Amino acid sequence: LGTGAGAPSSSVAEELVKRGHRVIVYTSSRGYDEPSIKYPGRETIRGVTVRRVPLSSFGKSSILVRLAGGFSFVAQSIARAVTSRKIDAVLISTSPPLAPLAALTLGALRGAKVKYWVMDINPDQIVALGMANPGSASVRAFDWLNRRILARADDIIVLDRFMAERMSAKRDVTGRMTILPPWPAEDPEEIVEHEENPFRAEHVATGRTVLMYSGNHGPSNPLTTILQAAKRLEDEKKLLFMFVGGGVGKADVEAAAGPNIVSLPYQPLSGLTNSLSAADVHIVTVGDQVAGIVHPSKVYGAMAVGRPILLVGPRENHVADILAEYDIGWHVLHGDVDGAVRVLREIAAMSREDLAAKGRLARAVMIARGGKAGSVSRMADVVER
Repeated sequence: LGTGAGAPSSSVAEELVKRGHRVIVYTSSRGYDEPSIKYPGRETIRGVTVRRVPLSSFGKSSILVRLAGGFSFVAQSIARAVTSRKIDAVLISTSPPLAPLAALTLGALRGAKVKYWVMDINPDQIVALGMANPGSASVRAFDWLNRRILARADDIIVLDRFMAERMSAKRDVTGRMTILPPWPAEDPEEIVEHEENPFRAEHVATGRTVLMYSGNHGPSNPLTTILQAAKRLEDEKKLLFMFVGGGVGKADVEAAAGPNIVSLPYQPLSGLTNSLSAADVHIVTVGDQVAGIVHPSKVYGAMAVGRPILLVGPRENHVADILAEYDIGWHVLHGDVDGAVRVLREIAAMSREDLAAKGRLARAVMIARGGKAGSVSRMADVVER
């Protein structure tokens, strides 16, 4: 059950169907980013039964609005799911944060196994971002819910070692925890070359080096350092900064837009491979306060399409671990605009072949770890056991 788990959860659902399971997904009938978009109440997608409930998303204008949508979604999902015939397991993620209530209820009423897939950690995130007081009633309530679901869950899946440490600090679940990083939404068989990319042909002039940020422009992924560096490099005509996606930080990007900064909306999943492949380097940002709270999943899409990484974030985070082990990019700290400018000038001076070599290594690392197929299979194994 979830309103925003997205491509990873859909891939696991489809894999479980292939293994012979009956899979029902409960999700919202409205768009996550744009609640005016409405989807069918019920349909079957590649063998997965999808049931969408109304009044589950009222937008993201405030925490209270999000909580209201999440509570409505969870209550309706429980009411519908509890009457389903034999339930072997309930898989929930942390989106919406109140989803554990559904697992606790269905687990108790139907004796089902509970699988808890931790995509991010709240209330840690809203506290770290200064959006809630650590001692407030709502924070204490969320912490209570976290302890309850950790005590009840038969399996807890986290995305990196930093997240594992945070969850274990709430309750010792070492024996029931699996660290399994997510995977790219698309895992193309071959690298898409620039000359064969219609997205690149439409948006990028010949000879430019594209640094792309693709995904949610949220407070957990601050863009200030890279935007300031980009503004200082307006005279570097070779570099083009492309920001693709949406979120509360989109306004800052559009305010900075100019000859070397382009802002584009989210791209459809059908065109995602071409969109990501249009970059020469992918920008990944991790907020200083959110390592282990929010996982930088966009790194996998960049690696899958064979592009190197420019990380802007603290020394201790999952992407920094990858860059320390493999020569597939660069690392700049938040606030170090001078350092960012130096790295960007270095990238501008590199040949296309040298950048491509780093990208091929990034893709090879992803393939060696099993790629999308291997990760989905391991996740399905955890659900089945």
